Amino acid sequence: MIGYLGLGSNVGERRANLQAAVDGLAAHGVRVLASSATYDTDPVGLVLDQPSFLNACLRVETALDPEELLDACKAIERELGRESVGAVRHGPRPIDVDVLLLGELEHASDRLTLPHAQATSRRFVLIPLLELDFELATPDGTRLSDRLAALPIEGEGVRRAGDPLVVPAVDPRPTS
Repeated sequence: MIGYLGLGSNVGERRANLQAAVDGLAAHGVRVLASSATYDTDPVGLVLDQPSFLNACLRVETALDPEELLDACKAIERELGRESVGAVRHGPRPIDVDVLLLGELEHASDRLTLPHAQATSRRFVLIPLLELDFELATPDGTRLSDRLAALPIEGEGVRRAGDPLVVPAVDPRPTS
């Protein structure tokens, strides 16, 4: 199934943290197909007094169900030094890996809601997502480009920072 992940980092070597997340996903059953460019973004949410983030989005392919994909994302976060216990919500972090969309699935649990609530309301998510697929829509048909156009002009700053992350090469030969 095709899905989309959001990556963010504002602690340490931000680009290296994002690249390490990309590089680690295959070991968790997630094949990265494409990366957006990277974007330097102002903090949003509950903690505004912190360094800016470097964000990107990924198009991925996986056979994992939504909860398993979330587990894979949380494993990557732990492997890259993110502490889940005692951390300030929306505070500084070396890596954040969010499940944004997974095929046409709508999903709601205590741990995960799909599509991700911020997938349609945050510039730092919408801009790199639309770079990957300008026709992208949520399962209910809401076009993400329309959601971006409807956001107020003022607000969160999103600035292109660099080229896409390096996507691991995939052996085209079938596995046995």
